[in-house]
Amino acid sequence: MISADLEGKTVLVTGGVSGIGLATAELFAASGAKVALNHLPDDPGASDVIERLTENGLDVVPAPGDVSDPAQGEAMVQQAAGNLGRLDILINNAGTSNTRAPIAFDDLGAMTEDFWSKILQTNLIGAFRCARAAAPHLKATQGAIVSTASVAGLGVPGSSIAYGASKGALINLTRSLAHALAPDVRVNAVAPGLVRTPWTDPWPESRKNDTIANCLLKRMVEPDEIAETMLFLACNPAITGQTLAVDCGRTC
Repeated sequence: MISADLEGKTVLVTGGVSGIGLATAELFAASGAKVALNHLPDDPGASDVIERLTENGLDVVPAPGDVSDPAQGEAMVQQAAGNLGRLDILINNAGTSNTRAPIAFDDLGAMTEDFWSKILQTNLIGAFRCARAAAPHLKATQGAIVSTASVAGLGVPGSSIAYGASKGALINLTRSLAHALAPDVRVNAVAPGLVRTPWTDPWPESRKNDTIANCLLKRMVEPDEIAETMLFLACNPAITGQTLAVDCGRTC
């Protein structure tokens, strides 16, 4: 397991109450950081997650807000930075596929304006929105941003054309922000493959098995493996502008 001493550091994790976000928040908090856990304001399970983490001795505070909403996203970052006292690391993890079942690429009719808007406002513009709001705080601490991209942004078919396009754009945004915020802030991303999360748990076994068959390691990725990569990228002072695939060999 990758480990680091984050005593005295602060972290904001967007989309932090389940799956990859929760695993990342737990790992960073267990490493000594104070963590602000972002969640949708109406998420009924958020308070229970935060209560469990604090009962386990982790320093975690809530950060409600919808990153896809211009007003809420920026306000959430500013409030979280204020509650934390400073901001060292932003984990841009909030995202959506906006569909439970894959949408065939030739089904162009399903790619409505509303469908595109929901995905881009969350996966791409939401990530930029949070990075822009966090930038002054991160510059002051010589901090880092790590975003959750996807192998769908690296040419692997995703759940829809819109989803793959949003993640491809996020990878491009990662490089652009690395240039924009250098040398004060490092910006990287992780591109997960098929990860075992509450979102993928209900998928048909045939769908998951088809993906696993195309992976060199013949298994799914675990959330803590993504979290450990997030920690590595957040702490390594020589890496910026990179997107690291963690996909059990899917993109080889």
